[in-house]
Amino acid sequence: MRPTQLLTVLDLEWKSTREGHHTPVMLWGPPGVGKSQLVAQVAARHEIPVIDIRLSQMEPSDLRGIPFRTGDRVEWAIPALLPDPQRQGPEGILFLDEITSAPPAVSAAAYQLILDRRLGEYQVPQRWAIFAAGNRQGDRGVTYTMPAPLANRFSHFELETHLDDWVAWAYLNQIDERIIGFLRFRPELLFDFDPAHNPVAFPTPRSWEFAHRGLQKFSAHPQLLQGALQACVGPAAGVELHAFVNSLDQMPDLDAIVAGETFNVPSEIDLQYAVAAALVGRAIRARGSPEQKQAIGNILVYAGHFPQREMGVMLVSDLHRAIGGILFEVPQFADWAQSISDVMLFE
Repeated sequence: MRPTQLLTVLDLEWKSTREGHHTPVMLWGPPGVGKSQLVAQVAARHEIPVIDIRLSQMEPSDLRGIPFRTGDRVEWAIPALLPDPQRQGPEGILFLDEITSAPPAVSAAAYQLILDRRLGEYQVPQRWAIFAAGNRQGDRGVTYTMPAPLANRFSHFELETHLDDWVAWAYLNQIDERIIGFLRFRPELLFDFDPAHNPVAFPTPRSWEFAHRGLQKFSAHPQLLQGALQACVGPAAGVELHAFVNSLDQMPDLDAIVAGETFNVPSEIDLQYAVAAALVGRAIRARGSPEQKQAIGNILVYAGHFPQREMGVMLVSDLHRAIGGILFEVPQFADWAQSISDVMLFE
């Protein structure tokens, strides 16, 4: 399932705690595809806390607590890491990460917590959702087979990478537009992991964020930049990204395009992707300014000058995902839409 769909699933599952319809959710996926990021986005959207428990680092007593004697009886001290309305608030998310890397004894301790929302005398607060995540056995991580009794306590979803979803997230999080343009040019490199080769560095949504940071840190040190990018996304992808970044010296004047002074479109396809990504970034930065509609309008006019109309469609689609309905308020949108009326748009 693509990330935007799973984001909606998690959003609805958290809201369902208020009506008592919540089912614990298990997210499956290879390393680096953004499982933890989805949970963090739901929490940020609702301004609620997340308690992130890495079960691979737990002992059974870390969940169950430790016994202590009270008179002739033994009681259990409730671990402080579990949700408590007095400390964290009445609602939130209990996130059991790396659950497939947890030893069987720890998984067994989690059974009652996940299904019955309790451990001994402890009760998970009603408006706290329970989400979990883990890698698949074929991903070459440290994983255990999920026992059937534990698996049957979840609804299961597998997270797939999707370039449009990642691009929308990247613009929202101010990822370097050179990275976005490169992945539009080489979409198959968004996620390229072959567990049979057991690579150290490889392209994933998470490692492309690392490459973004690398560009900010090492662009002023050209002798280090290629090695830094390879350290983030692997040898082959790092070389390609470095070559792509170096080719951007031939880009047309973006300020002139936004101002409507030129519609020069580069003939090289990689530069066209780079221009498209950069123009979406310019539209985002113009949002809320007096020049906003003029800038968007000139970008729409430029979109109609690409030799391949599909490139203009991609640019406008990304623009819509980034700035929303204001795109339709610009007079030039109707002209652009009419010019590509025979090209189907798919979300």
